[in-house]
Amino acid sequence: MKVVQAKKIKNSDWEYISKNTPLKNPLVLVFGGRFELEKQEVIDDIRKEFPYDNVVFGSTSGEIIGENVFETSIVVTAIEFEKSSFIVKTANIFDFNKNAKQLGENLIKELPTENLKHVFVLSEGSFVNGSALIEGIETSFNNKISLTGGMCGDGSRFEKTLASFKENPKEGEIIIIGFYGDSLEISFASFGGWSPFGPERIITKSEGNVLFEIDNLPALDLYSKYLGDKASELPQASLLFPLNVTPKGKSKPVVRTILSINKENNSMVLAGDVPEGSKVQLMMASVDAIADGAYEAAKLAMENRKNEPQLALLVSCIGRKLVMDQRVEEEIEEVMNVIGKQTSLTGFYSYGEMAPFHGETACELHNQTMTLTLISE
Repeated sequence: MKVVQAKKIKNSDWEYISKNTPLKNPLVLVFGGRFELEKQEVIDDIRKEFPYDNVVFGSTSGEIIGENVFETSIVVTAIEFEKSSFIVKTANIFDFNKNAKQLGENLIKELPTENLKHVFVLSEGSFVNGSALIEGIETSFNNKISLTGGMCGDGSRFEKTLASFKENPKEGEIIIIGFYGDSLEISFASFGGWSPFGPERIITKSEGNVLFEIDNLPALDLYSKYLGDKASELPQASLLFPLNVTPKGKSKPVVRTILSINKENNSMVLAGDVPEGSKVQLMMASVDAIADGAYEAAKLAMENRKNEPQLALLVSCIGRKLVMDQRVEEEIEEVMNVIGKQTSLTGFYSYGEMAPFHGETACELHNQTMTLTLISE
């Protein structure tokens, strides 16, 4: 595997953090600030610097490359596989009437299944129900294929996200990357570091990822009461106080953050499903707890690996970044301390992370976690 990485901050020149060598048919991952990806001159510059066919774009709430975290920059990672291969497919949620499950079911059928080892998802992040998307994609997996990925970001604005494959970045795009080959070793993990607090309540009315009532009270009213003065800053303020949701019949909780609010019916749209009957609590975290969570995620991802990873794809939540503020790079350093500095590392801060729980095969949508996908061949 050959990896070439570069970054560009605003109007500066391209800065390579690895040797700039020509590659044959690489997979090119471009992560950048939404406003940057909306500029045609920026896209033209990327295409000129990386004149390859298979270019995937995704907007972020922060760009990760090496040990560093940037904002409103462009980071590029071009990967040439020596023994294995990849296939990229894409679809737009607007073509499916915003039905994420149906899109997932249709999109995964476009990937050949022979020798398919892993699927990485890069999804629109503003309104897609990530849980439903995962459910649709996994309809044909039969627990034989692993799935990880993340939902694009837009800083803490929650206005719109952009993604694309080959085309210019646009709204509504969902991209899946299939990795093929017996030589591939792919491991993954996800860990949070947040702690629940306050009374445990029950979700009494919801539809998919829309939460209407908790303990038979309007969800938004109850949540705003907890936030106090910060309620006027919703939905951004919810990133500091996500919900710990334990679906009925399940032992492991998932964390959910709010994508948008509807003051007319006092409802909240979350990044993934919040089934009726689920137990729910507020959560909070400290900088040290989040850094420790990143360390734990890296330890779990490295567990039982036969080879050192050559590439690490990191998807961490915007909520973690807001809590850590100027210390945000500490969680990246914790990851590198575990996986080793010889590994090429890239990724982004997201509106949702996708990975199975440790020791399980079915993928889950997470919020407020550090999720790693480690690849070698």
